[in-house]
Amino acid sequence: MLVNMKYLLDNANRDGYAVMAVNSVNMEMARAVIEAANEEHSPIIVQLGRGQMRQLAHAEDIIPMLINMANRVDVPVCINLDHGPDYETVNDALHRGFTNVMIDASSLPYEENVRRSRIVADIAHAMGVSVEAELGHVGQAADGDGQTDDMYTNVEQAVDFVKRTGVDALAVAIGTAHGKYPANFVPKLDFERLAALKAALKMPLVLHGGSGSGEENIRKAVAGGINKINVCTDAFRAAEIAMKEQWEKDPDTDYLHIMVTAEAAIKKFVKDYIRMIGSNDRYTFDYADNGSKE
Repeated sequence: MLVNMKYLLDNANRDGYAVMAVNSVNMEMARAVIEAANEEHSPIIVQLGRGQMRQLAHAEDIIPMLINMANRVDVPVCINLDHGPDYETVNDALHRGFTNVMIDASSLPYEENVRRSRIVADIAHAMGVSVEAELGHVGQAADGDGQTDDMYTNVEQAVDFVKRTGVDALAVAIGTAHGKYPANFVPKLDFERLAALKAALKMPLVLHGGSGSGEENIRKAVAGGINKINVCTDAFRAAEIAMKEQWEKDPDTDYLHIMVTAEAAIKKFVKDYIRMIGSNDRYTFDYADNGSKE
């Protein structure tokens, strides 16, 4: 069932678990993610970034397919625009059927972040679409970002930001970064800051850069109030490992069977992750008020 993200995350916020948000760039990956969630009786978020849509997951092809997949299962599914950098990208997503959009103006001055997030929230809410924004800045692991607190989310500023923008979920910077960390590096997260943010905001909080953060960090983040965890690199890696192992086992493996292998690996990875963050067996629909986008 296709729903907006506010429905998913308000439930997660109330009941103390997190929902997985997986960047899914082709049919096999999206199907693996949604079927894994359906089998685990878990809500799920399928998301795409602008760059991914330009390179492979062309919106005109993949969004109708995702909507169809979402409406074929019983669990709630959100289709999210990840890191929408500008109005053009966000507006296109709103009119293509995304049920949540993220406006990411976190690298801009604070007042401009507030202004852009407020405008997007007003427009999206009028269309029944929920909105995520980011305060502080979650950078790139390859650049060494996330290892110092100069980009971390300020608690007092976060309260002001949410009040002035009306966004439904806030991505916070507490020590993670996007992409692949250096070998043997595990980020150190600021759980005290997370606790303070949750106590002050009492709303759904989002962790970007979930890949490579380690199971202990992820479990503690969920216990501390994170309700959405973005995963991309780890999901890609699960498929990559499985495909390499299959080619080593049988160098003559053809395209069909290598894609079947990749899909199965992603599905297992997602099911395991869902159990880790506690969203399995969580979905309960109130059909009178479920945020449905049918």
